[in-house]
Amino acid sequence: MSRIGRMPITVPAGVTVTIGDANVVTVKGALGTLTQQFNANMTIALDGAVLTVTRPDDEPENRAMHGLTRALLADMVIGVSTGYAKTLQIVGVGYRVALQGKNLVLNLGHSHPINIEAPEGIKFEVPDPNTIIVKGYDKQAVGQIAAVIRSKRPPEPYHGKGVKYSDEVIRRKAGKAGGKGK
Repeated sequence: MSRIGRMPITVPAGVTVTIGDANVVTVKGALGTLTQQFNANMTIALDGAVLTVTRPDDEPENRAMHGLTRALLADMVIGVSTGYAKTLQIVGVGYRVALQGKNLVLNLGHSHPINIEAPEGIKFEVPDPNTIIVKGYDKQAVGQIAAVIRSKRPPEPYHGKGVKYSDEVIRRKAGKAGGKGK
Protein backbone atom coordinates (compact mmCIF):
# COMPACT_ATOMS: atom_id res chain seq x y z
CA MET A 1 0.00 0.00 0.00
CA SER A 2 1.05 3.56 -0.62
CA ARG A 3 2.29 5.20 2.55
CA ILE A 4 0.88 8.53 1.47
CA GLY A 5 -2.33 7.13 0.01
CA ARG A 6 -3.42 5.22 3.09
CA MET A 7 -3.03 8.16 5.50
CA PRO A 8 -6.41 9.59 6.47
CA ILE A 9 -7.18 13.29 5.97
CA THR A 10 -8.70 15.06 8.96
CA VAL A 11 -11.25 17.63 7.86
CA PRO A 12 -11.12 20.66 10.21
CA ALA A 13 -14.21 22.38 11.58
CA GLY A 14 -15.68 24.91 9.13
CA VAL A 15 -14.70 22.87 6.06
CA THR A 16 -17.34 20.88 4.17
CA VAL A 17 -16.47 18.12 1.72
CA THR A 18 -18.98 16.95 -0.90
CA ILE A 19 -18.32 13.86 -3.00
CA GLY A 20 -20.42 13.80 -6.16
CA ASP A 21 -20.87 11.51 -9.14
CA ALA A 22 -17.76 10.48 -11.13
CA ASN A 23 -15.50 11.30 -8.15
CA VAL A 24 -16.06 15.07 -8.36
CA VAL A 25 -15.03 16.43 -4.95
CA THR A 26 -15.98 19.92 -3.77
CA VAL A 27 -14.27 21.38 -0.70
CA LYS A 28 -15.69 24.58 0.83
CA GLY A 29 -14.01 26.56 3.55
CA ALA A 30 -13.51 30.02 4.97
CA LEU A 31 -11.11 31.08 2.19
CA GLY A 32 -12.95 29.70 -0.84
CA THR A 33 -14.25 26.69 -2.76
CA LEU A 34 -12.23 24.16 -4.75
CA THR A 35 -13.66 21.50 -7.07
CA GLN A 36 -11.73 18.73 -8.79
CA GLN A 37 -12.54 15.48 -10.55
CA PHE A 38 -10.43 12.46 -9.59
CA ASN A 39 -9.72 9.11 -11.21
CA ALA A 40 -12.81 6.88 -11.34
CA ASN A 41 -10.86 3.88 -9.99
CA MET A 42 -10.20 5.57 -6.64
CA THR A 43 -12.79 5.26 -3.88
CA ILE A 44 -13.08 8.45 -1.83
CA ALA A 45 -15.04 8.10 1.40
CA LEU A 46 -16.00 10.66 4.05
CA ASP A 47 -16.64 9.18 7.49
CA GLY A 48 -17.48 11.96 9.95
CA ALA A 49 -14.52 14.32 9.81
CA VAL A 50 -12.09 11.83 8.21
CA LEU A 51 -11.52 11.54 4.48
CA THR A 52 -9.97 8.31 3.14
CA VAL A 53 -8.85 7.15 -0.31
CA THR A 54 -8.69 3.46 -1.28
CA ARG A 55 -7.68 1.71 -4.49
CA PRO A 56 -9.20 -1.41 -6.04
CA ASP A 57 -6.00 -3.37 -6.75
CA ASP A 58 -2.22 -3.13 -7.01
CA GLU A 59 -2.01 -2.29 -10.70
CA PRO A 60 0.80 0.25 -11.34
CA GLU A 61 -1.61 2.96 -12.54
CA ASN A 62 -3.86 2.54 -9.48
CA ARG A 63 -0.85 2.56 -7.16
CA ALA A 64 0.31 5.85 -8.69
CA MET A 65 -3.16 7.42 -8.56
CA HIS A 66 -3.67 6.39 -4.91
CA GLY A 67 -1.00 8.66 -3.45
CA LEU A 68 -1.69 11.45 -5.94
CA THR A 69 -5.41 11.52 -5.17
CA ARG A 70 -4.80 11.64 -1.43
CA ALA A 71 -2.18 14.39 -1.76
CA LEU A 72 -4.43 16.55 -3.96
CA LEU A 73 -7.36 16.12 -1.54
CA ALA A 74 -5.15 17.07 1.41
CA ASP A 75 -3.92 20.16 -0.48
CA MET A 76 -7.53 21.18 -1.15
CA VAL A 77 -8.54 20.82 2.51
CA ILE A 78 -5.50 22.75 3.77
CA GLY A 79 -5.97 25.43 1.10
CA VAL A 80 -9.55 26.34 1.95
CA SER A 81 -8.87 26.28 5.71
CA THR A 82 -5.44 27.95 6.13
CA GLY A 83 -4.29 28.84 2.60
CA TYR A 84 -0.89 28.85 0.95
CA ALA A 85 1.81 31.49 0.56
CA LYS A 86 5.05 31.80 -1.38
CA THR A 87 7.60 34.51 -0.69
CA LEU A 88 9.84 35.91 -3.41
CA GLN A 89 12.80 38.24 -2.97
CA ILE A 90 14.15 40.72 -5.50
CA VAL A 91 17.92 41.21 -5.51
CA GLY A 92 19.64 43.88 -7.58
CA VAL A 93 20.41 47.58 -7.63
CA GLY A 94 17.34 49.47 -8.81
CA TYR A 95 15.15 46.35 -8.83
CA ARG A 96 11.91 46.89 -6.93
CA VAL A 97 8.24 46.01 -6.77
CA ALA A 98 5.16 48.08 -6.00
CA LEU A 99 1.52 47.24 -5.49
CA GLN A 100 -1.01 49.20 -7.60
CA GLY A 101 -4.47 48.19 -6.45
CA LYS A 102 -4.45 44.40 -6.74
CA ASN A 103 -1.71 44.27 -9.39
CA LEU A 104 2.07 44.13 -9.15
CA VAL A 105 4.40 46.54 -10.93
CA LEU A 106 7.91 45.11 -11.26
CA ASN A 107 10.96 47.20 -12.16
CA LEU A 108 13.60 44.60 -12.99
CA GLY A 109 16.10 46.47 -15.15
CA HIS A 110 14.09 46.20 -18.36
CA SER A 111 13.26 49.29 -20.40
CA HIS A 112 9.67 49.11 -19.14
CA PRO A 113 7.85 48.16 -15.93
CA ILE A 114 6.19 44.73 -15.90
CA ASN A 115 2.57 44.58 -14.75
CA ILE A 116 1.19 41.33 -13.34
CA GLU A 117 -2.54 41.10 -12.70
CA ALA A 118 -3.79 39.12 -9.73
CA PRO A 119 -6.02 36.26 -10.89
CA GLU A 120 -9.11 35.32 -8.93
CA GLY A 121 -8.24 33.74 -5.59
CA ILE A 122 -4.70 35.19 -5.51
CA LYS A 123 -3.63 38.12 -3.35
CA PHE A 124 -0.30 39.93 -3.45
CA GLU A 125 1.42 41.53 -0.46
CA VAL A 126 4.47 43.79 -0.68
CA PRO A 127 5.90 44.36 2.82
CA ASP A 128 8.96 46.16 1.38
CA PRO A 129 10.17 47.10 -2.14
CA ASN A 130 12.22 43.88 -2.43
CA THR A 131 9.74 41.26 -1.16
CA ILE A 132 6.60 39.78 -2.70
CA ILE A 133 4.22 37.43 -0.89
CA VAL A 134 1.78 35.50 -3.09
CA LYS A 135 -1.21 34.17 -1.11
CA GLY A 136 -4.17 32.03 -2.08
CA TYR A 137 -6.23 28.97 -1.34
CA ASP A 138 -5.28 26.99 -4.48
CA LYS A 139 -1.78 25.54 -4.09
CA GLN A 140 -1.32 25.06 -7.83
CA ALA A 141 -2.34 28.64 -8.68
CA VAL A 142 -0.06 30.13 -5.98
CA GLY A 143 2.90 28.14 -7.29
CA GLN A 144 2.15 29.02 -10.91
CA ILE A 145 1.89 32.78 -10.28
CA ALA A 146 5.09 32.71 -8.19
CA ALA A 147 6.85 30.89 -11.06
CA VAL A 148 5.57 33.46 -13.59
CA ILE A 149 6.89 36.32 -11.44
CA ARG A 150 10.26 34.57 -11.03
CA SER A 151 10.48 33.97 -14.80
CA LYS A 152 10.46 37.73 -15.49
CA ARG A 153 14.07 37.94 -14.24
CA PRO A 154 15.43 34.60 -12.96
CA PRO A 155 18.43 34.86 -10.63
CA GLU A 156 21.74 34.75 -12.45
CA PRO A 157 24.75 32.91 -11.00
CA TYR A 158 27.46 35.59 -11.40
CA HIS A 159 26.03 38.50 -9.38
CA GLY A 160 22.96 36.80 -7.86
CA LYS A 161 20.64 39.47 -9.26
CA GLY A 162 17.04 38.66 -10.12
CA VAL A 163 13.83 37.34 -8.56
CA LYS A 164 14.25 34.28 -6.34
CA TYR A 165 12.18 32.29 -3.88
CA SER A 166 13.00 33.17 -0.27
CA ASP A 167 14.28 29.64 0.46
CA GLU A 168 16.13 29.27 -2.86
CA VAL A 169 19.92 29.07 -2.78
CA ILE A 170 21.69 30.57 -5.78
CA ARG A 171 24.80 28.64 -6.76
CA ARG A 172 27.34 31.35 -7.46
CA LYS A 173 30.00 31.10 -10.15
CA ALA A 174 33.37 32.79 -10.33
CA GLY A 175 33.64 35.45 -13.00
CA LYS A 176 36.46 35.87 -15.48
CA ALA A 177 39.93 35.43 -14.08
CA GLY A 178 41.10 38.43 -16.15
CA GLY A 179 44.71 38.49 -17.33
CA LYS A 180 46.19 35.79 -15.11
CA GLY A 181 48.65 34.25 -17.53
CA LYS A 182 50.33 37.41 -18.85
